Amino acid sequence: MNTISNVSNQVMWNRLISVVEEQAQALVRTAFSTSVREAGDLSAGVYDTEGRMLAQAVTGTPGHVNAMADAVAHFIRRIGRENILEGDVYITNDPWEGTGHLHDITVVSPSFLNAELVGFFGCTAHIVDIGGRGFGADANSVYEEGLYIPIMKFANQGVVDKTLVNIVRGNVREPDQLVGDIYALATCNEIGHRRLIDMMQEFGLSQLDGIAEFILENSRRATIEKIAALPQKSATGEMTIDGYSHPVDLRVKLFIEKDHMLCDFEGTSGLDKKGINVPLVYTKAYACYALKCAVAPEIPNNAASLEPFRIVAPENSIVNALHPAPVALRHVIGHMIPDTVYAALDKLLPATVPAEGAGCLCNFQVSVRPRTDEPAPEGTVRSEVLTFNSGGAGARPQYDGLNATAFPSGVMTMPVEATENVGPVLIWRKELRPDSGGAGQFRGGLGQYMEVGVVEGHEFDFQAMFDRVDHPARGRQGGHNGGSTTIAQDDGTAMKGKGKQFVPHGRKVMLAFPGGAGYGDPKQRDPDMVKRDLARGYISASVAKQDYGLSDAEIQSVEDAVQRGENI
Repeated sequence: MNTISNVSNQVMWNRLISVVEEQAQALVRTAFSTSVREAGDLSAGVYDTEGRMLAQAVTGTPGHVNAMADAVAHFIRRIGRENILEGDVYITNDPWEGTGHLHDITVVSPSFLNAELVGFFGCTAHIVDIGGRGFGADANSVYEEGLYIPIMKFANQGVVDKTLVNIVRGNVREPDQLVGDIYALATCNEIGHRRLIDMMQEFGLSQLDGIAEFILENSRRATIEKIAALPQKSATGEMTIDGYSHPVDLRVKLFIEKDHMLCDFEGTSGLDKKGINVPLVYTKAYACYALKCAVAPEIPNNAASLEPFRIVAPENSIVNALHPAPVALRHVIGHMIPDTVYAALDKLLPATVPAEGAGCLCNFQVSVRPRTDEPAPEGTVRSEVLTFNSGGAGARPQYDGLNATAFPSGVMTMPVEATENVGPVLIWRKELRPDSGGAGQFRGGLGQYMEVGVVEGHEFDFQAMFDRVDHPARGRQGGHNGGSTTIAQDDGTAMKGKGKQFVPHGRKVMLAFPGGAGYGDPKQRDPDMVKRDLARGYISASVAKQDYGLSDAEIQSVEDAVQRGENI
């Protein structure tokens, strides 16, 4: 047997990362849901025959990819090795064995070379509708949240299970869209498989065992070396967030040991009655992501580079929800976990982690229907429109926070045109929100304003999925808090930050998304940066004066320069 050099192994490792990135891009190009095509709410990865993740696509979210690191082993166990056949495609949306809620479809396909199993490809996508109450926090158990698909065969040796397809079509509001997404998921796995076989034939491989051990051994060693260089101490972090009907306390104790880091969420709030609970797999995904970003960001994600970051939480706490807890909006809590972990890590590694940001995505879903207060005109329709939006990211130790940028999810803000194209929704306003970024030596990222309505002749239910209404992002090292979320109808009618709410014909929803918090004392900010922010409209004259100490004369000078069209 020929010995493969380290150089060849490194080339193949890089090739695998390219393979799964092509796999992910194929999903983006072929998916029906705008959440996949426009927001990139997906993941893709390749696994060895034991179900260990070897490489993940750069395109994708930590919640999907890091959760999927555990998923393929569940597929192997449920399907049974003796039933894994060439041409098979497996499927599930199990929140506890997939990626945390029913709205994520996970598809896994085995890869065979010369009739021998050599590995698996897996991918996940967020789909707009899975039936039930719809995407929101209003359910009282997972049974109300939509159709459950256990781990099973979508295709058996290339033959699609039409009975399953008919069941899916009969239980969702957008059947063509969902079935199209499932086929897109299966197809992207097939593309990954083809590229893998090309690579194996190019390098003369009959199986992936050797490259798998090279990847996993080197990744684990490199990660442990990073951890071993840190002070072996512990610290606590905590955060209070809005919750559904009452605030939620997130608490963590972080331990840095010689060969691993441990997050223990003892003391965190218990289960909520509504669907904001988080399965442990999703908590692990975002807690691991937070630690890896801070400690070992340059090491590619795989089973071995994630393993030294260990997560525990009490059963039936809000971050370790057991079946049948409602979990549809697990991201609202899950996206707050990194900032909670960073509250502890900041005490151990100063000047390393950012201030708090908006945290969870500023998602909403609009269920449009013909008006019911009087006869609707011809041409009115029913439609489900989901849009992903972002508040501001927290300022970093040496840089301002990013405006309207999702951290930690990395999900992209969806273009207005794409949202309006899939249903009779109108986005009347979408722009950055001045003064929403917390003041600091480094300023927090700005949130956004949005005004949302529907085409004449329609009314709608607005499914809100927001946080930071009562608990804005907190500044770090003297930085100020970010702006809070606000939501109301255009006639002043108050609305809740979470839950399905009726909006009558002719009304709009007025939204202000939260800003990221500042880092460091605002008085230490470079005056030229303050003037630049004022000139760009990121801050008002009053904030420039009160928070940053700019004089009236300096403010007037900036305003005069803007009037003259000068760059600042």
